[in-house]
Amino acid sequence: GPRPLRDRVTYRLAQVTVARLARLVWRLRVTGAERMPVGAVIVVANHESVLDPFFLGAAFRRPLRFVTKGELFVGPLGWLLERLGGIRIVRGRGDLAALARAEQALRCGHAVMMFPQGTTIPHGERPWLRGAARLARATGAPILPVAIVDSEKALRPARVRVGFPSVKVLVGEPIAVERGPSTIAEAKALTARARNAVEGLRTPQPPAHARN
Repeated sequence: GPRPLRDRVTYRLAQVTVARLARLVWRLRVTGAERMPVGAVIVVANHESVLDPFFLGAAFRRPLRFVTKGELFVGPLGWLLERLGGIRIVRGRGDLAALARAEQALRCGHAVMMFPQGTTIPHGERPWLRGAARLARATGAPILPVAIVDSEKALRPARVRVGFPSVKVLVGEPIAVERGPSTIAEAKALTARARNAVEGLRTPQPPAHARN
């Protein structure tokens, strides 16, 4: 169900702190944030840096329920992720329990954030996984495509390198989704539509680590 008020306060405090840092250090610029719908929505974005969740959290005023790899839910960071409404997922296999938690969050009217690429590591093609499309079909929640530009220059994955570019978050038009059973073909088509929307926002600049 909805998070207790104290968790919303924790999120807001973290959000204000991160937003100030992102605007000060990386001159974060957000375009199209007003396109965020009210009620249940699945936010999908490209994933180029471990800093991406921070930039997205700073970009939108409403809280985002991040679907996050389970390995991060340890120690103080795990405690904070729980307080911030994180939804842990075991990567590498279809984690039905995680998808069920995300579906419940959507039924409560929350905004669920997913990175369909699942990883920032630039090892050739990173296919978009179909979990977001399946959730959208199961709940009828729209998909909000978001492009993050130049975050890999702020903190490059793999060969770690820190930089101070101006990072942009570009928000597209929501994709309406009709609730109903999802065939593999439908999930593939919806995933491709979301991916094309994100890449269209980011054109003509693919991430730097993909160009090198």
